[in-house]
Amino acid sequence: MRTIFIADAHLVTPSDHNYRLLLQFLHELKGEAGELFIMGDLFDFWLGFPSNPFRQHDALIEALLCLKQNGWRLIYFEGNHDFHLGPVFREQLAAEIHTGPALRMVQGRRLYLCHGDQINSADRGYRFLRLLLHNPVTALAVKLFPPSLALVVKEHLQRRSRATYGTKTERWDYRRIIRSYADSVRQQGGEGLVVGHFHLAFREQLTGLPFTILSLGDWIEHFTYGEMIAGELLLKNYLPDNTEVA
Repeated sequence: MRTIFIADAHLVTPSDHNYRLLLQFLHELKGEAGELFIMGDLFDFWLGFPSNPFRQHDALIEALLCLKQNGWRLIYFEGNHDFHLGPVFREQLAAEIHTGPALRMVQGRRLYLCHGDQINSADRGYRFLRLLLHNPVTALAVKLFPPSLALVVKEHLQRRSRATYGTKTERWDYRRIIRSYADSVRQQGGEGLVVGHFHLAFREQLTGLPFTILSLGDWIEHFTYGEMIAGELLLKNYLPDNTEVA
């Protein structure tokens, strides 16, 4: 049984290279069984409207449904681009959905799993925006208001993301932030941290400790994913030959 972690594909249209590559990857998993942890921002934007207006993602939903029917468990950690996931994921795919971080036993190890958008406590502007978007009132609005509302939210998120990403990477050392957070997780009894969001692909052991940091990278430039084998967290690259990466 395999254990796979993916994050930050930011899928837009099925003709995009990263979209086609992810479909291929999911198709290759079909012959086995396991757990697929989707660690947020699988889509560039998704809100779970009951009518499901995001028909461009039907191929991806079909690929996940096929995995589900072949014995895979789907565990979804909401990101900052995909939240209030709705009936497609809760009912059709019967995914286990997490709205925030969770400490979970995986292959006998206590792993702290999160998208990662809440790690940087100094980013107060984003934390306020997250509070607005992820609260129960917004969830109710998704059920009651037309899907055209999604376009307003989508455009705001995309504009904000493009405008601030470069500035934030210059202002903050994300690798240091992740390491510091990992140390706090270790002090709470965790034996590993799996995180997305930052689009950084790296695997690191805390010095002298049985604790692994796995930062998943993305499916935009890195095409990296995590896999746990015999209790060990590994970082792998889907191109060109699925070998481990540093």
